[in-house]
Amino acid sequence: MHTIAMSELRAEISAAIDLVQRGEVVRILRHGKAVADLVPVRDPQAQALPSWKRADFEPLHIRRPDGKTGAQMIIDAREGGW
Repeated sequence: MHTIAMSELRAEISAAIDLVQRGEVVRILRHGKAVADLVPVRDPQAQALPSWKRADFEPLHIRRPDGKTGAQMIIDAREGGW
């Protein structure tokens, strides 16, 4: 992480952006206190789905001997069909 004062940032914004473009984080200070972080843009495709949803798998299709699925059993229970 690079740290830069606000006054220095105004003079060298291009250099700070170059650092961020290379994947670095630039912390901006005002009067010696951290006020902001310049961070690289995240890949929007990578955040579209959580990692567990990106896995390629087949869902389980389990049926009871009487032919009812789990979903049908839940529907029956909600309707009082126990």
